[in-house]
Amino acid sequence: MGFIKRNISRNLIGFLTLLCLLSPNSGQSSIPSKQDGFWYGQKTGKEEAVLIEAFFDPVCPDTRDSWPPLKNAIQQYGSRVSLVVHTFPLPYHDNSFATSRALHIINKVNSSATYDLLEAFFEHQESFYGTATFNSSRAAVLDQIAKFVTKSLGNTYHAAIKSGFTDSKTDRATRVSFKLGCLRGVYGTPFFFVNGFPLPDAGSALDIKGWRKVIEPLVREKGKKPVEFRHVY
Repeated sequence: MGFIKRNISRNLIGFLTLLCLLSPNSGQSSIPSKQDGFWYGQKTGKEEAVLIEAFFDPVCPDTRDSWPPLKNAIQQYGSRVSLVVHTFPLPYHDNSFATSRALHIINKVNSSATYDLLEAFFEHQESFYGTATFNSSRAAVLDQIAKFVTKSLGNTYHAAIKSGFTDSKTDRATRVSFKLGCLRGVYGTPFFFVNGFPLPDAGSALDIKGWRKVIEPLVREKGKKPVEFRHVY
């Protein structure tokens, strides 16, 4: 994401955050009953592991490009690294909120299928923005997403995804993810935090060498042996 786009994105998200804070109901906002995010590989954060938090938009090309090297790094470091992904639907990306909500719906039904759906959205992003849905109503887009989820994950998910879009809890969960990102200063995607600290160059994808440069010193500080990478892209 270029310099101009980053500044526009930052200003827009900042404006939306201010609106949330100034809204009449903002003081009534309750703390979520559980932590936000999708843990990768069914692993939760452990004190001895390096924690990576990623804010992703399912229909963001930069997010899509950032996923393969991050996934590679997480798999190669194994238990030394934990990953949690938060959805951050950017307001200028078509259908970003709806696709993010679909992830929350599936995560509620079967958390082991969440990343499969995320990768399916990455692979078929062009089906959900631009001219592909320009003349489609909101109902038509939601129906398209339901059919896409069913095709990607199986028929058993069709009823769940259809009913999930009328469940206020999934709407709230998606909003919580967005508000969490705003509170932490996220203004674009992908946006990464490592052990709670933001990485520079938000909106840009790190390659596998970049992730190794970030993670390796932290692993060594914990007295762990360096990882011998099987593939470096």
